Amino acid sequence: MKVLLIKDVFNLGRAGEVKKVADGYARNFLIPQKMAVKATAGSLKQVEKIQAAASKQRELLNEEMSGLAEQIAGLEFSFTAKVGETGKLYGSITQQMIIDEVNQKLNVNLDRHQVESQPLRDVGDHNVRIRLTFDLIPEVKVTVVGEEVEVEEEPVETGKKKRTAKIEEVVEAQEKAETVDTAEEETPQSDDQEAESE
Repeated sequence: MKVLLIKDVFNLGRAGEVKKVADGYARNFLIPQKMAVKATAGSLKQVEKIQAAASKQRELLNEEMSGLAEQIAGLEFSFTAKVGETGKLYGSITQQMIIDEVNQKLNVNLDRHQVESQPLRDVGDHNVRIRLTFDLIPEVKVTVVGEEVEVEEEPVETGKKKRTAKIEEVVEAQEKAETVDTAEEETPQSDDQEAESE
């Protein structure tokens, strides 16, 4: 379906542009959210008016957000995460973790969907873009520091394996019982000897 955008839509286009989109996307999202209308002959006559209004609104929004964009551009964050032997993180540094740091630092209320980054899974420095408006996309510097995970090594044993105290007691009791049994078996008395002793 062809639609006429009446608002700037990120990853799609600016207000006043005609775009071909999936029918479901248009019917279920763009049109109900008042971001677009069906591209008809009547609606196409209003393209210039829509573009002029959107341009004015864009300028006002950019002006309003420019101060915040400058503050965001100067930010640097550091996260510590556990790292495996391969150098990859266990888990990741998510968009939510990054935007929470920005919100806390600047006392603002930005959404994680404004972070243009996949979750960070590598140690090192990363430049992460935060989309404030269609034109204002400042970057923050995110440093991921690795924390080695200590892997307990099994002690190498020679000969017998270590046993717990409980197992050791049971084994000793069995060994004593076996020694008593074998001692009795080694000194059998014949019937004649028993009769003599009586």
